[in-house]
Amino acid sequence: MATDKSDVATRARRRIAIRLLPFVLLMYLVCLIDRNNVAFANLRMSVDLGFADRVYGLGVGMFFIGYIVFEVPGAIIVERWSARKWLARILISWGLITILNGFIHTSGQFYVVRLLVGISEASFGPGLIVYLTHWFRESDRAKAIGFFFIGGPAASSAGGIIAASLLGVRWLGIVGWRWLFILEGIPAILIGAVTLFYLTDWPREARWLPEDEREWITRELAAETAAKKRVRDYSIWEAFRDRRISLLTLAWLLGLTAAQSTGYWLPTFIKRISSLPDTRVALLGSLPGLVGIAALVVNGWHSDRTGERKWHAVLPLFCAGISFLLVLRTGGHFAITMTLFSLALAMWYSYQPVFWTMPTMILCESAAAASLGLINSVGQLGGLAGPYAVSYLNEKTGGLQGAFVFIGVTYLLSVLVLSCVKIYSPVVATSVRMLQRPAAEESLGFALGHKES
Repeated sequence: MATDKSDVATRARRRIAIRLLPFVLLMYLVCLIDRNNVAFANLRMSVDLGFADRVYGLGVGMFFIGYIVFEVPGAIIVERWSARKWLARILISWGLITILNGFIHTSGQFYVVRLLVGISEASFGPGLIVYLTHWFRESDRAKAIGFFFIGGPAASSAGGIIAASLLGVRWLGIVGWRWLFILEGIPAILIGAVTLFYLTDWPREARWLPEDEREWITRELAAETAAKKRVRDYSIWEAFRDRRISLLTLAWLLGLTAAQSTGYWLPTFIKRISSLPDTRVALLGSLPGLVGIAALVVNGWHSDRTGERKWHAVLPLFCAGISFLLVLRTGGHFAITMTLFSLALAMWYSYQPVFWTMPTMILCESAAAASLGLINSVGQLGGLAGPYAVSYLNEKTGGLQGAFVFIGVTYLLSVLVLSCVKIYSPVVATSVRMLQRPAAEESLGFALGHKES
């Protein structure tokens, strides 16, 4: 739109990004460190407590049972009540329960604590996406979502480095893997308290925005909502029945099944292939995250620049699936295997921000919030099934090849489903119609249209 060239638009977009995105990134980073620290703790935990692979796999899966149940209601609460208050509640509660994970002794206690962490964290990811739709236009959304999704690969890297420094300690008679849970739960509690005072629910409430910038972003987002409603004003139940939402849900379920299988077992995969010390394994587990940050930023930026979403999601998933199948052909060469692991996870990270722009292209308000919650909650079944399936295959086959086939094929099935999704953006279509101007304005119109798409 023409307003994009105005000073107020430039100032508003910059001020909103600087104010919100670093803090949202910090929240998500802490979230994923706390969620995934069990993968690094398991390098010692299962041995110390006598857990078999299936006990660990089921314990990991228990997180997702609690997560699934409360996902959709939580996302709607963010839209209709207060993102600030709800996200703060989530952070504080999961921080407290993460600390409890450092004091378990039995498999039953492990299952209960992981279940409670899932209940506490439910709707956090979709809630953040819903929150960003309150502040960022569709044409800026992949970059905005991509920025906070940097927390995924960053958490993988940071978690590995932290684990490497803690797994070997024994402070106050408490072993390192217990300190991993205790110390990593504290930041969530502190950040949750800050969230109550720092975040603002809606632009109209933002005293830190000058009046002209506040009015501009409010007007822009209202225009996008109106454009979507002119095509169809979905109720929550109508959105749930939409074929595109069903396909996106299935694609996310399959992709997340493969990704969670990878994430929760990667340190164990590396350990069994390399026989390296635990601290070295934890450091190597941080490498995919470093590659993933670059891939995520580039893919999100290019998707916003071109306005294309589907194939920017499909191609990374395809590369992730092929990478795992190629692991079977490495002949046990660890450097090549580690490179393929890193590539697969980097492609998964780069896929996520683009994928999550797709539901918001067709839905808005409560229908969008509920659908984001639905997609993610169903997808979390993959977090329950995937890691347990890997543990089952490991025990049945006595090796890792079955797990690699399972992960690679599941990624490719997600590619197949996502390829069938037809996404139409009323907002982009409206922008194109607005740019149908006389020949004298053609050059300027094309430039603006390119920016808006």
